[in-house]
Amino acid sequence: MQDLTAIVLAAGRGTRMHSKVPKVLHEILGEPLLAYPLRLLSSVGIEKPVVVIGGDEVGEKVKSTLAPSFNVDWAIQFTAKGTADAVAAGLQNLDGVSGSVLILCGDVPLLTVETLKNFYDKHCQAQAKMSILTAVLSDGASYGRVLIDAAGAPLEIVEAKDATPEQLTVKRINSGTYIVDIDLLRDALAETDCDNAQGEYYLTDMVAFARRQGAATSIYDVVDSREILGINTRSDLIQLETFMAARISRYWLDNGVTVRSSETVLIGPDVKIGQDSEISPGVSLLGATTIGDDCYVGAGAQIKNSIISDNVDIKPYSVLEDAEIGEWAMIGPFARIRPGSVIGAEAKIGNFVETKKVNFGKGAKASHLAYIGDAEVGAGSNLGAGTITCNYDGFNKFKTVIGKRVFVGSDSQLVAPVTLGDDVLVGAGSTVTKNVAANAIVTTRTRQKEFSGKGMAWRRQANEEK
Repeated sequence: MQDLTAIVLAAGRGTRMHSKVPKVLHEILGEPLLAYPLRLLSSVGIEKPVVVIGGDEVGEKVKSTLAPSFNVDWAIQFTAKGTADAVAAGLQNLDGVSGSVLILCGDVPLLTVETLKNFYDKHCQAQAKMSILTAVLSDGASYGRVLIDAAGAPLEIVEAKDATPEQLTVKRINSGTYIVDIDLLRDALAETDCDNAQGEYYLTDMVAFARRQGAATSIYDVVDSREILGINTRSDLIQLETFMAARISRYWLDNGVTVRSSETVLIGPDVKIGQDSEISPGVSLLGATTIGDDCYVGAGAQIKNSIISDNVDIKPYSVLEDAEIGEWAMIGPFARIRPGSVIGAEAKIGNFVETKKVNFGKGAKASHLAYIGDAEVGAGSNLGAGTITCNYDGFNKFKTVIGKRVFVGSDSQLVAPVTLGDDVLVGAGSTVTKNVAANAIVTTRTRQKEFSGKGMAWRRQANEEK
C-alpha cells in the first residue's frame, strides 16, 4: 500500500459528547481516538497522512496533543460545511500528488490492518477508481445506505436523512472509509453542492459522480461490522473500548499469556507481554508498557509506560508509572512507584511504600510504610517501616544517597541533601541531617527516662481525687 496517500477527517466538534475535550481526543484504553487510525496507517506503510482539523482552538488542541507522537501533515477546515468540504481542505495539502487517496474518519478506532489490506486488494483487483468500505447490518439506523447494481458495484450512497422509505430498508451501509483516484476525487468535489436535508457538502456524492463518468467502482464488506463503528456519544466510547479490550485480551490469551477474568482487564494497544506471565482481574496495562516473561500482575494493579523485567511479582493494587523494575523484584501490595523510579533486580518495595525518582539497588528493601524520593539506595540496603527521605524544603528538591548494605531503623527521617556511606546503621527514630561515614552507627534519639510509679494507674487515681 506504499502508493497510497491518506486523508483523516478529524475536524468534527463531537457536540453529543457534551465535553470541553475534542471528540478525537477522548481516550480508549488510554489512547486518544485519533491515535488509532494514525497508528493503523503507519502499520500499512502510510507514514505522513493529511489530518484535517478545525481552524480554532479545538483544532489546535488536537494538533498539539498528537503532533509529538505522529508524523502528520495538518490541514485546516476553517468552516464546518460537511465531509466533502473537509476532504477538499485536505486535498490542498496534496497539490501535485497523483495516484489514490485513502479517506478515513478520525473517530473509528477499531479498523484492523487485515481489513484495510483486504479492502485495498479488492480495490486493485476490481481496477476501481473508487471503492467503499461497507458493512451489512440488520439495522442501518442513521448510516448512509449503499445502493448497488446487478454486478454488485455501488451506484450511489444515500444519506439516511435523504433516503426514501424503500431505500432505508437497504442493509448495506457506508462506513465512511474510501479509496479514490485523486484526480477523480478533485473533479467530484468541484461538482458537489449542498442541496440536501442537512445543507452540507456530502463526500458521498462522489459515488454517483464516478458512475456518471463511467469510472469503475467497488465495495468491500467487512467481516466484523463492529470494526467500522464510529463514536458520537460517551456510551459509544465505552462500548467500543469494551470491544477493543476484549479483542486485545483474546490476542494475549492466544499468545502465551494468562488473562484471568479478561472482561475486567484493560490492556493498551502498545503493551507487550512475555510468555507465561499472568494478568489478574481488574488490571490496567496502558501506554508503552512491557511485561517480561513469567511475571505476575496482581488484581487491580495499574501500570503505565513502564518496563517490567522477567519474573517480577507485582502484588495487588500497586500503581506504577514511567518506571523500570528489575528481574525477580517484588512490588506491593498497595505500592506506588512514581515516574523516574528504577527498581533493581531482586529488590522489594512492600505495602504502602511510595517511590519517586529513585534508583533502588539490587536486593534492596523497603518493605512497608515508607517514602523514598529523589534518592539512590545501594544494593542490599534495608529501609525500615516509616523511613522517609525529606527531599523538599518548600522551594527545591534535594537528593539522598544511601550506600550499600545500609540498615535504616524504623521511623527515621533522612533530611536531604545527605549521604550515608556503605554499611551504616541508623537507629530507629532518628532524624539524620548530616552525612554519615561508612560503617558508622548514627542515632539522634534522646536518652530514655523512666519515672517509677507515675504511669496510667497513678494518673487515673489523681484524676478521681480532683
